[in-house]
Amino acid sequence: MAEEEPSIQEWRNLYQAALAFKRLECWDWMWDSDLFGVQDPVSGEIGYCCVLGRAGEHFALAVYSGTEGLEGYLQTRSGEVPPSYPEALYLQKCLMASFEDRSFLQQKDLRKIKALGLQFRGRNAWPLFRSYRPGYHPWYVTREEAQVLTVALYQAIEVAVRFKADPELLTPPRANHYFVRVPQQEEAGLRWSDAWLEPHPLEKPIIIAQPLDENRLERLNRTITERRGIWELDSFYSPMGVTEKGERPYYPLIILWVERSSRFIVNHDLAHPLEGLSALPEQFMILAENIRALPEELVIKKAEIFKLLEPITRKLGIKLRKAARLRALEEVQTSMFEILMGRAANV
Repeated sequence: MAEEEPSIQEWRNLYQAALAFKRLECWDWMWDSDLFGVQDPVSGEIGYCCVLGRAGEHFALAVYSGTEGLEGYLQTRSGEVPPSYPEALYLQKCLMASFEDRSFLQQKDLRKIKALGLQFRGRNAWPLFRSYRPGYHPWYVTREEAQVLTVALYQAIEVAVRFKADPELLTPPRANHYFVRVPQQEEAGLRWSDAWLEPHPLEKPIIIAQPLDENRLERLNRTITERRGIWELDSFYSPMGVTEKGERPYYPLIILWVERSSRFIVNHDLAHPLEGLSALPEQFMILAENIRALPEELVIKKAEIFKLLEPITRKLGIKLRKAARLRALEEVQTSMFEILMGRAANV
């Protein structure tokens, strides 16, 4: 999945915007809860921005991409997904311009700084630009992302200066509306104005599963007559990334089946983030055929898993139930993460 890198001029524009933002030091009067939007002049997508650094630890501008990015921010901020939760990092969809110590930069970052003739020294002095996408390792920004981030940094300066003079600037007039800087193309260039906008409805990705094989289901019903035990099923990102040559590193999606009473791992599968859960029905069929067993009840947490498996479980006479917690599976998941991270530490 090759993506175009910024030109040298686009890198120069991005660094200039970041340095202007840093000089303002607006984290002295803004919190990360002071959220505002900047509409991209090209795509029309709104990036929801927050300034980080009031606590004196991590100085940055985060730009959450569209409604999906906003939802990830709100889930983390509300505690629905705790920041320490392993999947919190993998759920974010945002761009970030941060200011780090030199040791945080990779050789590719340092080469770019040298090529631009820039010099930095000291703590929290080195600009770092990263792209966060669900299921992927934080990575270098693309040309399009660099352009978006450059615009957002300059508009963040505008908003921060006005917010310092008017602390009520970002207070919404009604619920679920956000202060957004909106561009309008004119002969003289872009003209920016303010608007209070409600986020677009969140568009869930459409998971396309293969049509059910009725003959195969009928064969399973005939040959596996006993239904025993309760299985718990969930999916989550692996804490171990996968790197393939020339590609952005990603975190595989782990699909885990656990027998509730014994905590026995019935099965686990891996999927690429782009594949997601689309193969889950086929995986279930193969699992049943291989182990010659089916549960009496299947307990899941995610709505998309329910939707994918409901036609199959109905045909096979398996009770399918949603639950807020899957305690047996969560215990196994914790042990699995400890083993994986222990191996990583020993590499």
